[in-house]
Amino acid sequence: MPYERFVQLGRVAYIAYGPDKGKLCCITNIINQTRVLVDGPSSNVRRKALNIKSLHLTKFVLKLLPGARTKTVKALWDKHDVNTKWSETRWCKKLQAKKIREKMNDFDRYKLMHAKAAYNRILHQEYGRLKKKSKESLAKLAIKTKKRKFVSKSQRYANKHKIFAASTTAAKKK
Repeated sequence: MPYERFVQLGRVAYIAYGPDKGKLCCITNIINQTRVLVDGPSSNVRRKALNIKSLHLTKFVLKLLPGARTKTVKALWDKHDVNTKWSETRWCKKLQAKKIREKMNDFDRYKLMHAKAAYNRILHQEYGRLKKKSKESLAKLAIKTKKRKFVSKSQRYANKHKIFAASTTAAKKK
């Protein structure tokens, strides 16, 4: 599967570690193969050089010229409404859920465990009820159909190609 997210001008990135961990920034210039110049005026990331390894590339791209000013980046950022688009992604929602889980105390984890157990109990009971209902309906259908009579393979072949058909009908008439 080919890569779809490249290190390019205007690519919005998530800072994975460092002092600005968890913030979004935009690549404004490429310094060399390992470092880029980033700027994140709407997410309070000052213009600075960062190692590419500390960035996770997102699907968002802004059309920028090399070395674009902070004012230009902010205008495009707000025009494309990157912050709200980011907050709607599954990636952001997972990060928010992770932060909530980290803040949970022992009693919160206990309540969550019991809530999950209650939810799974209800789900399992409903599944069992539907399974039983479908079994009953299948049983009713099975009763309505008449049982098939056993016919040997040679007899099926003979019936298919009408071999001995005249002799069997003549024998039945007698």
